[in-house]
Amino acid sequence: MAALDAYVVVTLLPAMSGDVGLTIEHFEQATPIVTGFLAGYVVAMPLLGAYSDVRGRVPIYGACMGAFALGSAMTASAGLWDFSGLPWLVAGRFVQGLGGGGLVPLSLALAADLYHDRSRTLALGSVAALQEAGSVFGPLYGATVAAAAASAGGWRFAFWLNLPLAALCTVGLVFGARRIEAAEPPPPSSIDWPGAALLGAGLGLLVLALYPDDPQHRATNTFFLPAGIAAVVVLAAYGWRQVRRLEPLIPRDLLRSRAFAGATAANVLIGVALIVTLVDVPLLGRLVFNLDELGSGLLLTQFLLGVPVGALAGGFLAGRLGERVTAAAGIVLSAVAFLQADIALGLCGLGFGLVIAPLTAAVLALTRGQFHGLATSLVVLARTIGMLVGLSALTAFGLHRFHQILGTPVLTDPDLRAQVKHLEQLVAAAFLQEYREIFLIAAAVCLLAAVVIALSLQPQRRNGGI
Repeated sequence: MAALDAYVVVTLLPAMSGDVGLTIEHFEQATPIVTGFLAGYVVAMPLLGAYSDVRGRVPIYGACMGAFALGSAMTASAGLWDFSGLPWLVAGRFVQGLGGGGLVPLSLALAADLYHDRSRTLALGSVAALQEAGSVFGPLYGATVAAAAASAGGWRFAFWLNLPLAALCTVGLVFGARRIEAAEPPPPSSIDWPGAALLGAGLGLLVLALYPDDPQHRATNTFFLPAGIAAVVVLAAYGWRQVRRLEPLIPRDLLRSRAFAGATAANVLIGVALIVTLVDVPLLGRLVFNLDELGSGLLLTQFLLGVPVGALAGGFLAGRLGERVTAAAGIVLSAVAFLQADIALGLCGLGFGLVIAPLTAAVLALTRGQFHGLATSLVVLARTIGMLVGLSALTAFGLHRFHQILGTPVLTDPDLRAQVKHLEQLVAAAFLQEYREIFLIAAAVCLLAAVVIALSLQPQRRNGGI
């Protein structure tokens, strides 16, 4: 549910924006609808992951479901009353993100609590595959539900539908609670709530600073400088507290671990490379290969289908070959795909998927059971932050290189039609050159991630941890 709703706005955003009074001339103002969910997502992860280690997975998972349902209701009701305009819609997406930000890491933590050895990596791969499947089916799901329920509210129905689905999931969770509670370890004695709040707030400000609101015309948004400075200050305050606390939010043994540092750095790099595909492949299809919106979407689907398949395969292979071999091989596979003249999208997605479960299992193996919630939150956070950094850098680099390559075209064609055709060819060639360079950089980032994995993860470990 959370994965579907993270991507459902891809097809529903124009209709949602129109119903809260945004016109196509001011469409960039709809960016907070996306960043609202993402900000809630990253703010919630360290808080809810750590809190589930104290209070147990089931109560916090149920609370996340409740927040997700509340945010869905707020989103669905946007534009129906005078007070429920764009701020109400953004707030609804933020509350949805708060709930959704807990569901993925808590699902991974539950898998770690309930399964061991080879079964654990397979369970982690299964959860990751479902998460990544949302990127495949989310846009299609939103468009299909909105079209089928045109008489029942259109795009709103896709969010109203979350309420009975959340209730159904919660009932299933309650019925499975006995087994979960029996498998859960005793909780630690305390949690650094101010530290968790500082980390969450700093990450939320980072989202606000890095997400471009008009990527076709400028690299940064209007809040880049103030939000960026605030993020640095708040994260520095968290770092100061982490150093001084006797029992910090993140255990010091974990931070001192070479494997944890390597897995975190690799996840950040993977996020950077991953966003290249998600953003640039559809643009490449439309601007260079002259595909329509459906055709460019289908082009990206080849990649998106490979990711969940790879995630499931990565969970299976990590239990037999070890996390280091599986993760390094997967990201090298993605690097090779980026280097192809015609990028092998299915192969690229398969490689990214192969990395997810091994890196998660490697971090979980470093922590005792009572820190599984925090550990899985940090894994997902690292990849998300990498995607944000990559998106910001990609936008800045892409705009700079496109204008640098295109320059000031000199058109000497005899008539206007020929000049327009010539200009279109020059623009397409500039875009193609820009994307080739970006894919080359993505391949280098993938190879760097492979080196980090090879140097930091332990060899010959073929189980899912303890």
